[in-house]
Amino acid sequence: MTDKNMVPEAEILNADECWKLLEHTSVGRLGVVVDGEPDVFPVSFKVDGEGLVFRTGSGTKLQAIEANSMVALEADSVSAEFGLAWSVVVKGKAVQDDGAGPALNEPRRGLFPWQGVGQDHLIRIVPQSVTGRRFTLSATGTWQTPLNEATRAGLE
Repeated sequence: MTDKNMVPEAEILNADECWKLLEHTSVGRLGVVVDGEPDVFPVSFKVDGEGLVFRTGSGTKLQAIEANSMVALEADSVSAEFGLAWSVVVKGKAVQDDGAGPALNEPRRGLFPWQGVGQDHLIRIVPQSVTGRRFTLSATGTWQTPLNEATRAGLE
């Protein structure tokens, strides 16, 4: 039962397709190096021109970016209804954007960090590479899992 013909191959997406997908999502995972170890943080982001922007406060993410500006941001989506999933990774240099003050709250950016207050630093990821894959789900029913009590409690 290891027939490779039965396993659908991932479709490699070009950069334009990746950017279109990123424009339609707002949550990703930021990969940075913290004290010599890889770490990942959820961030809400927006596509802005030829890059991505997100807000953060003074803390671990900002310190990691100041120590090593090379980062990776991964965003993805799964559609059990259509049996498709995609994943896009943007690698590049994270720099503080000079858009201080009101620019942080421009409606077109729509950046609403989960913690809300204290997210005074606008970070721009200047991409060096953008890669993506689209997958056909082999067992779409497994993605339609009902909420358990722990998940429900986390949402309340």
